[in-house]
Amino acid sequence: MTQHQRAAALGGAALHPISTIDYHTAGEPFRIIAEPGMAIEGATVADRREYAIGDPAVDGLRRLLCFEPRGHADMYGGFITPPDDAGAHLGVLFWHKDGFSTACGHGTIALGAWAVETGLVAVDPSGVTDVVIDVPSGRVVARVSTDGAGAVTSVDFVNVPSRLVAEGLHVSTSRGELTVDLAYGGANYAMLDVAQVGLSIEPGDVSELIALGREVKWLLNDSGAAQHPSDPRLSGVYGTILFERLGRDADGRLHQRNATVFADGELDRSPCGSGTAARVAALTAQGELAFGETLVHDSIVGSRFHARAVERAVVDGFDAVVPVVTGMAYRTGTSTFTVDPRDPLVPGFVLR
Repeated sequence: MTQHQRAAALGGAALHPISTIDYHTAGEPFRIIAEPGMAIEGATVADRREYAIGDPAVDGLRRLLCFEPRGHADMYGGFITPPDDAGAHLGVLFWHKDGFSTACGHGTIALGAWAVETGLVAVDPSGVTDVVIDVPSGRVVARVSTDGAGAVTSVDFVNVPSRLVAEGLHVSTSRGELTVDLAYGGANYAMLDVAQVGLSIEPGDVSELIALGREVKWLLNDSGAAQHPSDPRLSGVYGTILFERLGRDADGRLHQRNATVFADGELDRSPCGSGTAARVAALTAQGELAFGETLVHDSIVGSRFHARAVERAVVDGFDAVVPVVTGMAYRTGTSTFTVDPRDPLVPGFVLR
């Protein structure tokens, strides 16, 4: 394949400048592509995700904007799409270095800030503006709080109903037999207390945390427990939440720190939005967190989300809760990316 053919395989849009707006939510990047410049077919966002996975042009654009030299192994982003119907403001296809995910809480928080700050959704005079977003796992809300001048001050991620899927699962790892729980927050997460292996949620342990999280994910990914009861597109284990209990803070709130290792070895710099939702569902079901009580959830870099269950639900015959995760996103810049047809490193590469 010639260099020009490599570039052309990404679709016509990739031969022209691609504009992005970048945010970070609690330290985790989110690259927004408001106009992907190519057709992403499907009646719903979930259908469009399936199309994107199999379409060389759409997947090529993901790789172009995620891989080095335009991105990196821990980059995250999303293509804006039409919503499923008029009940939402927009749809989004979330992506990372390994493909397209079904849910992303930190991305939803960033999208809420972006939608209000760009005027896509008008600020409600009450100071609380709901940005309704269709994602592959369902319809979520970014509830954006603004001050008197209309500046965003915080964003609540109101997730799909989430639940504890299984507890006390035994997995045989390179560190011996470990016990993990499994919970759903738009995607399935394995949850492991790092006290079992003598690690801490600290940057100095990051290599071991990634290796362990990756191992646990793949050990459980094809298990019966990880099969979604009604939609096989939501089956599997998306990530592993390696957590550390910190007791209660000065205000009596449950306090934990986590490192979420998702996809194939990506480490979330934030406390992980959909993972935090899964954590709230599990802790509420297990009685460690009272319904409506706030979980103070820290990340490996010291950033923080607050989260709580605000509603009870029954989904697919299982008890669930609707979690709300509160955080903040900040714009970090805008970019215009181009493809030189002579470039032999299109769409790029990752080293992990």
